Amino acid sequence: MIFKDYYKILGLDTSRVSLDEIKVAYRAAAKKYHPDVNVGDVLAEERIKDINEAYRILSVPASKRKYDRTWNSHFYKEQRNLRGKESFFEIFLGNIDKSNETKAKHKEAPIRGENIETKITVSLYDAFFGAEKKISLKNVDGKMKTFSIVVPKGIREGEKIRLIGQGKEGKNGGKNGDLLIEIHIEEDKKFRLKGCNLFTDLPLTVWEAALGSRVNVKTIDGETAVYIPRGIKSGELIRIPNKGYQDGKGGRGDLVAEIKVMVPEELSVEEEKIFEKLKKISKFNPRT
Repeated sequence: MIFKDYYKILGLDTSRVSLDEIKVAYRAAAKKYHPDVNVGDVLAEERIKDINEAYRILSVPASKRKYDRTWNSHFYKEQRNLRGKESFFEIFLGNIDKSNETKAKHKEAPIRGENIETKITVSLYDAFFGAEKKISLKNVDGKMKTFSIVVPKGIREGEKIRLIGQGKEGKNGGKNGDLLIEIHIEEDKKFRLKGCNLFTDLPLTVWEAALGSRVNVKTIDGETAVYIPRGIKSGELIRIPNKGYQDGKGGRGDLVAEIKVMVPEELSVEEEKIFEKLKKISKFNPRT
């Protein structure tokens, strides 16, 4: 049976702690290894399971006392077994040279391999919807190796995807390092990403802006109808809730449309007559 040191898992040095100290240690450990902070990190996922398990046992006084008795019994049993083995070897082999043994262990200690970091660029749409990508990197021998990665939907600029064990090889039986892939979201022609909001331009005709209208606005995953109030000007913003980027909490930010009042470059004869008539009858002067 494998006994887990729940106090060590929560970052506590002793079992002589209060319930409040256990709660504080749990919050700190859960925040450090939360899946949102460690995207794609399998080790972090396992670690958070142990953290939740440790808190579930230690936060209840009755189960904490039972765990303490079981753990102490197991710990002292292990210590007695270890001391018994040492005494046996000392009887038949004499005093062991602890310094040489320590040096040998230190020399052969496993060394974890270094992490490798790289960066890839993905489109705004791949970042929003999620995508599977293949990347090729040179290994230490100069040969190309291809990796398949899953870009989770809603990933943010600068976040990293971790591939466990795909870094440099470990030494003396040590684990391999990891491959860390930083995400860069390229600029899009239609949308501009700022936090969890998306910004876009909304062109309007002069008469739509002057009279007010109802127009369709393209979103990243479709389109939606919005009301344009009378007399709106270029540069004004219309905010459309829940049509922006993923917010990391199961919801979305806003789509913010910036008004661009457009003037036709060419006029038909009839249009020119209407504008000439408007020029004569209108008292509007934007310069006064």
